[in-house]
Amino acid sequence: MFKIVKKQYLANNIYLMDVLAPRVAKSCFPGQFVIVKMDEKGERIPLTICDYDRQAGTVTIVFQSVGASTKIMAEYEEGESFRDFVGPLGCRSELIDEEPEELKAKKILFVAGGVGTAPVYPQVKWMKENGYDVDVIIGARNKDLIILVEEMKQWAENVYVCTDDGSLGFKGNVNDQIKDLVNNQGKSYDLVVAIGPLIMMKFVSILTKELGIKTIVSMNPVMVDGTGMCGACRLTVGGKVKFACVDGPEFDGHLVDFDESMKRQQMYKTEEGREVLKLQEGDTHHHGGCGCGGN
Repeated sequence: MFKIVKKQYLANNIYLMDVLAPRVAKSCFPGQFVIVKMDEKGERIPLTICDYDRQAGTVTIVFQSVGASTKIMAEYEEGESFRDFVGPLGCRSELIDEEPEELKAKKILFVAGGVGTAPVYPQVKWMKENGYDVDVIIGARNKDLIILVEEMKQWAENVYVCTDDGSLGFKGNVNDQIKDLVNNQGKSYDLVVAIGPLIMMKFVSILTKELGIKTIVSMNPVMVDGTGMCGACRLTVGGKVKFACVDGPEFDGHLVDFDESMKRQQMYKTEEGREVLKLQEGDTHHHGGCGCGGN
């Protein structure tokens, strides 16, 4: 059992929890995720790691209660426990494995959309702790969906907040903010790391390709079971089949087929859609073509 030692309401049904999971905390890195099960019959819920404290043995998760399982999770209180808290899963951020001198020479911009701010946070924190300064954009439709601004300011060189309706910070979406920084404020970047809804990452990648800026995206929104066996997170990257939970979740944003991923995400919501995908994709529907049926 994995005890919840802290629970915090952030905004608009978005919750933060610190979970006592010493083994996970000891070995996890930014970019990775965990699988949470509330009880023996509960759904497997993949959540990217927001933070971790190796000494305290805690891992921080952030989630929005939108579906049945996350709404139940939101009812859990401090002192209660999850049955399973499995991880770390997935590949850690590629920035961690770069040569220090090469990384130091790069000007990096992180772009966080809504709840995507949570997985951006540990990467920005890691960068600062290792002596690298970065800029961050936090964007959402309105101020009620903006989270972790003050926390991010502790680690980022500059934090730019933008909202579609102008209720907080710069008025416009994250792409408008990127264009303002590059075209009007004289900023230049060697790398963009964008994490948020699929549609946001798609249009950020289109813009950065036009600007000639390498871009990394996290495809965690398409993950379901976290093992590659369900076929939900199958995507095409540079013409090759990949699985977000096993091969990622981070990929080159200029090579991801976002239209395919968004179409698959909609189809996967229905049983009929899942059956169609199985037939269309054959052995490539699951990671390794295991023939498990995705059950």
